[in-house]
Amino acid sequence: MLIPTLIMAAIAVILGLVAYYQGGDQHIVGMQVSYKMMIEVLPLLLIALVVAGMAQVLAAEYQPFISEWLGPQSGLRGILIGSMLGTLTPGGPVVTVPILAGLLRSGSSVGVAVAYLTGWGLWSLDRLPLEIGLLGWKFTVIRVASVCLLAPIAGLIAQTFFAKSI
Repeated sequence: MLIPTLIMAAIAVILGLVAYYQGGDQHIVGMQVSYKMMIEVLPLLLIALVVAGMAQVLAAEYQPFISEWLGPQSGLRGILIGSMLGTLTPGGPVVTVPILAGLLRSGSSVGVAVAYLTGWGLWSLDRLPLEIGLLGWKFTVIRVASVCLLAPIAGLIAQTFFAKSI
């Protein structure tokens, strides 16, 4: 986490300096907007971290079950389950990645892990209401239909070619 944090800090400093040297009070307005976003997002972020932590602990507790249903021997069934679990996981990467780390530590296969993360990124049910509201039903149905097979395919590719890598 140190390197991504340092990269984001460097980007923030650079953007702040650009805003400052452009004159006016852009750097101050930018910090005010940042503060408002932080106040809005902080409760969700804290809850997301609790969910992620609990999911990791529970994944370790249910290791035999996870290994059976999502492990390397689960094949296509596990990949399809992983795809759907990713689709149903709400929140951003702060929730998803720690859950995935817990699943991997508990015996999930690389194919299931890739299907989970791909399903989360492509399908994400919690994004659908916003997408339908802003882009309409027709576009949303076209997008979902266009990507519906990608998570399982990605999982199968990962399992076939990279199962021994992790």
